[in-house]
Amino acid sequence: MLIGVINFIGWHEIISAFLIFTGWHGLIILLLTLLALFLSLWKWQIILKGQGYNLPLLKLAGPYLASFSLMYLFPVVSLGGEIFRGYILKEKFAIPWKNGITSILIDKILEITTIFIAILGGLIFFVFKVGFPVNRLAIIAGIILFLSAALLGFIYFKIFKKESIVKSVAKLLGRKNFFNMEILGAEREIFIFFKSRKNYLLLAFLLAFLRIAATWLRTWLLVLFLGKSVGFLTALSLLGFYYIISLIPIPAALGSHEVIQTFSFSAFGLGVGLAPAFTMIQRGAELVLALAGLAIFLKIGLEMIKNILFRKLESFTQD
Repeated sequence: MLIGVINFIGWHEIISAFLIFTGWHGLIILLLTLLALFLSLWKWQIILKGQGYNLPLLKLAGPYLASFSLMYLFPVVSLGGEIFRGYILKEKFAIPWKNGITSILIDKILEITTIFIAILGGLIFFVFKVGFPVNRLAIIAGIILFLSAALLGFIYFKIFKKESIVKSVAKLLGRKNFFNMEILGAEREIFIFFKSRKNYLLLAFLLAFLRIAATWLRTWLLVLFLGKSVGFLTALSLLGFYYIISLIPIPAALGSHEVIQTFSFSAFGLGVGLAPAFTMIQRGAELVLALAGLAIFLKIGLEMIKNILFRKLESFTQD
């Protein structure tokens, strides 16, 4: 797995990622990336605490970083990272599968909500500042934004009306047996969290917005380090474009990030030549953490396989 990732990304990209952080500018970008990841981890811990599971951050850090690496390096199978998190909660902390998956679903709902708000704010400023370009890129961004808004609106409407999303989807697909009691139980847990765990919900939302603020600051500082001074709203637009492209399942956003930031840098008059440096440094910080997470995933994975084999062997000898 590790060799496959390295071959896909390329040794040059990986070596460049580490060389970038030899100076203090790179170190600041790396620390802000780490801060954003830490705030996401803390948010997940708060959600679990709201469900009655008070787990130390340190114990959750490994599984969370491993899950991040799977989603970052293998976005086509990003659901695998979430399933891995749920499995670790079940195996290491004896948290029922339903409750573990519920915590992850709540985590994703809050994350997508705050990302959508950042994208919307950035695009509104972009339109007022630059205008609305009628091209293929703008159409794709508009479609992604519309679908995200529709999905979020549908989810929140159902949550606050306490109407089953699962049953609605099953009815739409004409599959009455599409759901089971476990899925419906997880859905009820989400309803309970949003309606009855408001202190935890507000704190989790705050941490989600702080994560956005950390990546927003990283964007602003990175442009500054590259020799250009921009306002915070311009930086928000650049961040919004980054989030739009991150919704497309491409490993480490290779190529796609360069394309969209070349467009945005040109539109804001920042110089097309700076866009590749901007994307490489940003990706470099994320890649360092993703590779560390991949190493943790391999370690945890091997431990899990050993435990499963040991349990099966023990069961066989007892029989």
